[in-house]
Amino acid sequence: MSDKQATGVASKRAYVIAIAVILFFWQVAAWFLPDFLMPDVSTAFQRLWEELNSAEFYQGLANSMTRLGAGYGAAIVAGVVLGLVGGSLNAVRSTLKAAIIILQSIPSIAWVPLFLILMGFGNLPIIVVVAIGAFFPTALSVMNATESVEKVHIAAARVMGASRMQMLKRVYFPAVTPELITGAQLAFGNAWRALISAEMIVGFSAGLGKSLAYAGEIADMTGVMTNILVIAILAAVIDQVILERIKHRLLRYQYL
Repeated sequence: MSDKQATGVASKRAYVIAIAVILFFWQVAAWFLPDFLMPDVSTAFQRLWEELNSAEFYQGLANSMTRLGAGYGAAIVAGVVLGLVGGSLNAVRSTLKAAIIILQSIPSIAWVPLFLILMGFGNLPIIVVVAIGAFFPTALSVMNATESVEKVHIAAARVMGASRMQMLKRVYFPAVTPELITGAQLAFGNAWRALISAEMIVGFSAGLGKSLAYAGEIADMTGVMTNILVIAILAAVIDQVILERIKHRLLRYQYL
């Protein structure tokens, strides 16, 4: 087993231990608090099982995943393009980077009122908020990686007559791929939090965030904890199973 593979196994083991610790402290809290304030772990898992057998749960899940996919996908594409172009153009690099740093400091959820006014209730404002959450870390990661591309590679490509588009495709993009993958994983965390928060506020149609908000409105603490459990499990699965698998496939030479 290589060092990279050993690191991956250790990371998964750490996740399992972390989940066990979280569930333990949750159960301890449930022992000391009334049931209507903090349900125990078994009660929440029982509710989760009931939810998994309802069509409404899967409708909300499908809506959330569709919004996440649209916003996150658009952000990755736009972030790569802007990062490559901005990082390779000395004239605008510093200004563009400063603008990204300033804008990414604004919580994604702060954009919701603006986009609700501009776009009305619907999927679009949620998708845009998700895209904003994922866009800035992606663009910044790619831009920083583009700046660090070996000058000798750039000079060699220019000597061989490469156009700017060929430079982006053949020199910059392969060089920034590792940082892009890392930035995309960081961007997912932002996109996921933006999705849940926006759904809680907009409440347009069924979704994970809306289900959580509704449970809180009717003081259904079992529903609240069950929704939090679903949100946490899905985030861990997407990050550690799907995104990690994509990362290993794209960067397989680093895990030999």
